[in-house]
Amino acid sequence: MIQQRGNFDWMLKELDDGVPGIEMIVVLSADGLRIARHGGDPDAADRVAAACAGLQSLTSAVAQEIPDSDGEMKLVVVEIDGGYFYLMAAGANAYLAVLADVRCEPGHMSARMRDLVVRIGAHLTSPPRRNGRQTV
Repeated sequence: MIQQRGNFDWMLKELDDGVPGIEMIVVLSADGLRIARHGGDPDAADRVAAACAGLQSLTSAVAQEIPDSDGEMKLVVVEIDGGYFYLMAAGANAYLAVLADVRCEPGHMSARMRDLVVRIGAHLTSPPRRNGRQTV
């Protein structure tokens, strides 16, 4: 079970309202389960969350190869025809993903995401799971 203290849906809406071009915001666990979303449909958010689990694992593996790196993924920005994809570490075993169109300026988005992570990170934990069950 994913634990979260308080409801931060309004914070996701605030990010959406403050940055033009956002299509979908997803908060997910490290193993790819959707915790929360704003925009988009639930099935699409689930697919994004699952894909993000693989991407964060891949970037953490690459980070291991950088001297003096702690091996942890902080932020990934992918430019796609028609927009951008952002993935940021957001707390213990949790991540914040945003899909946005071309109106979104990457520097502004990453700064706003960092602000949101500071606010939600302390209220969000996703304990590791083994065989589909939460480990303590």
